Amino acid sequence: MTERKLNPKVDAFLSKTKNWQEEFENLRKIVLDCDLTEEFKWMHPCYTFEDKNIVLIHGFKEYCALLFHKGALLKDEKGILIQQTENVQSARQIRFTNVQQIIDMEEILKAYIYEAIEVEKSGLEVEFKKNTEYIVPEEFQMKLDEMPELKTAFEELTPGRQRAYLLYFAAPKQSKTRVSRVEKYIPQILDGKGLKD
Repeated sequence: MTERKLNPKVDAFLSKTKNWQEEFENLRKIVLDCDLTEEFKWMHPCYTFEDKNIVLIHGFKEYCALLFHKGALLKDEKGILIQQTENVQSARQIRFTNVQQIIDMEEILKAYIYEAIEVEKSGLEVEFKKNTEYIVPEEFQMKLDEMPELKTAFEELTPGRQRAYLLYFAAPKQSKTRVSRVEKYIPQILDGKGLKD
């Protein structure tokens, strides 16, 4: 490992980790070899280049992963990047289920990390879908038309919160279920809160 400053918060996180500890240690070594700064953000080891987030290490029940913040902009020549859910627009993961996979992929992982650093240096940004590209369910649109204060409150929400509501309201097949979802969340929208607040 090159002489990089290890972050004590990451040391503490790793010492408490029950699952994936060996995998995390190996990922950490690989990432630090790429001359990134180790930080601790969102309760996970996060690696930055000139204060820009490049990659994050995180674990789930079934797998651990390297999460590239602008993974959507990487070429992904090996076809190994995974979009967590269809609503994730920028980030992409490379997933692992054992430490041997990480060891075997070290050179590939470094190539992806270096590419991610180049993306950041070049100033490229992910073009996010505008919320206008998300369908506003008819039942919600009627309420927005009926209640100007609701329309104003909805427009003042962050794009992420707006998107979460639109996807949630549009999900049910039956109109009456969509209506009841809209009705239930009107007070929350008027309070300026998101779906999960």
